[in-house]
Amino acid sequence: MKTDVENLSTTRVKIVVEIPFDELGDDLREAYRTIGAQAAVPGFRKGKVPPRIIDQRFGRGTVLSEVANAVIPRTYDQVVADQKLVPIGQPKVEVTKLEDGELIEFVAEVDVRPDFELPDPATVSVVVDPVTVGEEAVAEELLNLRKRFGSLTDVNRGAAEGDVIQVDVSATDSDGEPVESFSAEDLTYELGSGGAIEGFDEAVAGAEPDEVRTFEHIPAEGELAGKALTVTVAVKQVRERELPEADDEFAEMASQFDTIAELQEDLKERLGRAALFEQGSKARNLVRDAYLGLVEFDLPEQFISDQLEEHFADGHGDEAHRAEHEAELRTNFKANLVLDKLAEEREIAVDQSELSQWLIIQASRYGMSPDQFANALVEAGQVQSAVAEVRRAKALSLVVDAATITDTNGERVDLDELIKSLTESMAAEMGLDEDHEDYEDEEAEADGDDLAEAQAVLNESINELKSTIADLAATQDASVEAEVDGADEQAPQTS
Repeated sequence: MKTDVENLSTTRVKIVVEIPFDELGDDLREAYRTIGAQAAVPGFRKGKVPPRIIDQRFGRGTVLSEVANAVIPRTYDQVVADQKLVPIGQPKVEVTKLEDGELIEFVAEVDVRPDFELPDPATVSVVVDPVTVGEEAVAEELLNLRKRFGSLTDVNRGAAEGDVIQVDVSATDSDGEPVESFSAEDLTYELGSGGAIEGFDEAVAGAEPDEVRTFEHIPAEGELAGKALTVTVAVKQVRERELPEADDEFAEMASQFDTIAELQEDLKERLGRAALFEQGSKARNLVRDAYLGLVEFDLPEQFISDQLEEHFADGHGDEAHRAEHEAELRTNFKANLVLDKLAEEREIAVDQSELSQWLIIQASRYGMSPDQFANALVEAGQVQSAVAEVRRAKALSLVVDAATITDTNGERVDLDELIKSLTESMAAEMGLDEDHEDYEDEEAEADGDDLAEAQAVLNESINELKSTIADLAATQDASVEAEVDGADEQAPQTS
C-alpha cells in the first residue's frame, strides 16, 4: 500500500492511498460471499452462487464497489492511526482509480486537530469576588419561604405590586392579524416579579377585575423581532398575598427548626453554600478562559462553517445572533481541542463512579431519573460524547487545581468546598442524605428499600452504558462510505 499525506493547511490534510490488487484477496472473496448471500439467482441457493455467475448477472463493477466500500474505511482508519492524526468531522472521500486486477486509489480530505504545545497549568492566575452573605439576602430568602406558605385572597381593587393576577393575553400585528405565539388564557402572574414581557407590569398596574388594558410591544428577538404588536390583557382576578408572620410558630411549620433564629441561621448557611458554589463556578470559567488564552492555533474553518450552516439551516436569527453563536462555538471548540489533548498527555480516564455522578447531575437538569437518562443516552448513541465530556471536565479540574485562585481581598480560594457542596447536592437529589429535609415538604423522605432499588437500577444502567463504549468506539470512525459512481463503466466486464 502506498500512502501520501499532504498538509493543505495547519488544520486540514489530503490523504492519497493506492491499494494494490494483490492485497485485496480476502476483501474480494468477502465481497462475493456478501453479494451471493443476498442475491436470488435461479438454480442456486443463497450463499452458494459461484463468483463467475455473480460477475455475469451483476457485473464485476458491483463486486469492486463492494470491495471499495469495505476496504476504504478500514484503510482510512489505519492511515489516520499510523500518521497520528486526530480527525475532526467526517472526511470527504473520492475514489480516483478503480482498476480491476491493478489497484484501488482514493483521496480523502479531512479537518484535523492542529499541532500545538500545552502551557503549564501552574502559570494560570485568576481573581474572583469573595463569598459574602448579607442580611438582605437572608431576609429575601425568608420572604420567599413565607410566600410559599402564604395564602391568596380575592380583592376588588386595582392590582398592585406583589398581587397575583389571573389574565387572558392576546396580541395583534400592525395589520390587525392575531399573533398566536402571544396568546394565553388563565395566565397566573405575580405583578412586579419581572417575569413578563417589557411593558406588561406598567400596563396592568392598577387594573381591577374585568378590566382590559392594552399596550404596545416590540419583541427584541425571534421571528417577530422589531415588529410592533398591540398586546391586550384582560384582568380576570386580583388576589392579595397574605404572608405568615416570621416567628417561631412559622419556623416549626415550615422547617425542622423550633425557632425563627435557627431557621434564619440555616438559610444563611444554605446561601453561603450557594455563594461558594457560584464563586467556584466563576473561578473555573475564569481559569478555563485564562488557560485557553495561553494557547494559539488555527481552528478548522471548514468544520466551523459546516457547524454554523447546520445550526442556522432553518433561517432563524439575525447577524448579531449569528456572530454571538459563532464566537461561542469557536471558544467551546477550542476548549474541547485543548482539554482533549491535555487528557491524552496526562492519560486521564473516566471510571464508573465519575460517569455515575455526571449522569445524576445531567438527569436532574432534564427532569429525568438517572437510569432513564442513561438509557436515553445509549439509545441516542451519545455514550462517547458523555465520556468525552466527563474526561474534559477532569482535565479542566487538573488545570483548576494547579492554578492560583484568589479573591479581591487577596485570600486564597480553596475549591475543595465547592466539591463538597456539589456532593451534598447530589446526595440530596437522590435522597441519600438522611439529615436533609426540604422546607416545602417535611415528610418527603425516601424509604430505604426504594433507595436501594433505585441505586441498583442506576448501577445496571451505568454498566450497560460502559459495556457499549468499546463497541461504539470501534464503529464510530468506520462510517466512511466510499461512493463509487459509475463503477460498472470503469471496470471491465467478464463472462
